[in-house]
Amino acid sequence: MKKFIVILTGLLLSFSFPAKANKTNPPEWAKNVIWYQIFVERFNNGDPSNDPTPENTTVPDMKIFPPDGWQVSKWTSNWFERQPWEQDPKQGFNSVIQSRRYGGDLQGVMDKLDYLQELGITAIYFNPLNDAPSLHKYDARNYHHIDVNFGPDPDGDMKLMATEDPNDPSTWKWTSADKLFLKLVEEFHKRGIRVIIDYSWNHTGTNFWAWQDILKNQENSKYKDWYEISSFDNPATPENEFKYNGWGGYGYLPELKKVNLTTQRIHGLPYEGNIHEGPKKHIFDVTKRWLAPDGDISKGIDGYRLDVAEQIGLGFWRDYHQFVKSINPDAYLVGEIWWQKWPDVLMDPAPYMQGDVFDAVMFYQVYKPARSFFNNSDDAIDAKQLRDSLERQWNRIPGRNEYAMMNVGASHDAPRLLSDFYNKNRYKFKANPEENAAYKTGKPDKEAYQRVRLYLIHLFTTIGSPQIWNGDEMGMWGADDPNCRKPLMWPELKFEKEYRNNFQPGEKQYDKIGFNKKHFELYRKLIQLRKENSVLSFGSFKFLVNEGKKLGYSRSDEANEIIVFYNLENSKSNFELPEGDFIDLLTGKKFENRSIILKPMEAVVLKKMN
Repeated sequence: MKKFIVILTGLLLSFSFPAKANKTNPPEWAKNVIWYQIFVERFNNGDPSNDPTPENTTVPDMKIFPPDGWQVSKWTSNWFERQPWEQDPKQGFNSVIQSRRYGGDLQGVMDKLDYLQELGITAIYFNPLNDAPSLHKYDARNYHHIDVNFGPDPDGDMKLMATEDPNDPSTWKWTSADKLFLKLVEEFHKRGIRVIIDYSWNHTGTNFWAWQDILKNQENSKYKDWYEISSFDNPATPENEFKYNGWGGYGYLPELKKVNLTTQRIHGLPYEGNIHEGPKKHIFDVTKRWLAPDGDISKGIDGYRLDVAEQIGLGFWRDYHQFVKSINPDAYLVGEIWWQKWPDVLMDPAPYMQGDVFDAVMFYQVYKPARSFFNNSDDAIDAKQLRDSLERQWNRIPGRNEYAMMNVGASHDAPRLLSDFYNKNRYKFKANPEENAAYKTGKPDKEAYQRVRLYLIHLFTTIGSPQIWNGDEMGMWGADDPNCRKPLMWPELKFEKEYRNNFQPGEKQYDKIGFNKKHFELYRKLIQLRKENSVLSFGSFKFLVNEGKKLGYSRSDEANEIIVFYNLENSKSNFELPEGDFIDLLTGKKFENRSIILKPMEAVVLKKMN
């Protein structure tokens, strides 16, 4: 593939790049972490005084306003019960609840540091924290500030931000929300926990300061070239001729302008190109702000998760990679590289994994076949097919990157693990109960818990770093977005019962909602197992058994060997052991014989005893 590198002048960006981008290896710390993804708005409400207001959830130019009677939702309420202000029969449930806010904030995260440490996680991936009116924050109002409702003084922060020139970093202040975030980073670092944050450099929201200037001044705006605008309004006509590209066709997410395209831009495929020099400089300024606050990388974050990365040209990402590594060579960059063709074909991450773009991708590509094996889904595969699928995906990735990949199962825009295993239809497809009334939204059955347990054993013993979507460890369930974003079920809270047949006719049935301690302990045990056995992070991987629904593999280095066996057959199965004595790290049971018999839906994690 022809590489096209744009060299921007120091006049434009206050920095320059050599003609060729440098290739780097992923940071070592990223090969030995347990990722925990936090969606702050639904994580924990630690400070009710900063709860969102109608003003901070409004997008005037898009006519997005909270309904009459809107108020912050009760954290423990029945998720599927419409609140008084949600009764509009013309709006579907998924549309109505986009206006909900539960008041999660950074103080709420601060209050749960002990919980996170007890769980054993070692790296945090925050969904967007930038100031924005939505619950998800991908519609940035400001890139360079933390959302005002995540901090202790929303009104004061808004007033402080109004004194800045948002395009001039020399005028930027540290708001109370910014300062609380940096304090939170400090506290995480004290506990040996890394922190990355999520940004979408592909688009902003319509409340973004540069876009607001365009709306006001149209062709006379000094930011008119920042976005993909096809026509401006002609004030001499009664019609509004203003047209632009919004990401995914969503008008409230205007796309930043792509330039220097040397290959065709096709959805779901990488392409060569860059971002216009104006927003690019701003993006770089924001990136540096959080990596090195006031020039000090010890106070900064440890990297970035980059949203919808395939929408942006490789030239930009090479420049971005080089810029980030020049500030902190130990920073971690992970890209969202997902669908080539919905809903069955995932992208090949290889073009992004050549050492000059990302350190890793969110590795959905290995979750999909693993789910098909462990879940016995509609697209079920056997052990040999799983082996072939995993090897094909790993072979796409340079060896230096394999162990740093973020192994994602569930996230903010995918069904929760338990619901994904409870519903055996295709991965992510038909996971919206409004579109598929047969989708089961209630508490998963015993089989789903059993199969998720087997998958989790695989997640914590395979190549790459395991990722946990906040709440999965609590035993939460939920369909595709927005139902995967329920407020977290903290053990000290008492939740209302939840509808389980919410989209089906007939008398309502209910599930009891609450923290699942047994499920939590499973996660904690597997995390501890991985942390205590570095061979599971760095050891070589070898398949031992792949017959029917029997799977086995080993992780080994010069000093240690761990063997994992799974029996997903309908009857007992025999597995042969190599010479030596082994102990099951899950149960403590010792094995001295050369064979082991596993019952259906049983797994062992065997460590060779020296």
